Amino acid sequence: MNFKSTRTGLSILAASGFFALAHAQTAAPAASGAMQMSAGTMTDGEVRKIDKENKKITLKHGEIKNLEMPGMTMVFQVRDAAMLDMVKTGDKVTFKAEKAGGGIVVTEIQVAK
Repeated sequence: MNFKSTRTGLSILAASGFFALAHAQTAAPAASGAMQMSAGTMTDGEVRKIDKENKKITLKHGEIKNLEMPGMTMVFQVRDAAMLDMVKTGDKVTFKAEKAGGGIVVTEIQVAK
């Protein structure tokens, strides 16, 4: 192996490493942006029970994609008790939920149109 071929080989290796690093840095914001978009998606559900005293709502819901949760019926805390005045048992709703304080909290809810 001579000096010229070693130098060329090192140049190629350095360039490929730089490209990989640059690609990783530009790919990261796109991936985090995709996560933020999924967090904003609404989930379809139906109100089964409202517990104003404890700030809870029972919803039968479809898949909650941002939480990777399959459809089921479950009790949620609500971020704001005033949300419970906007719906009644039996209403078809769309809602947003997120993990907070060790549980899953409904952050937004509206009667489906």
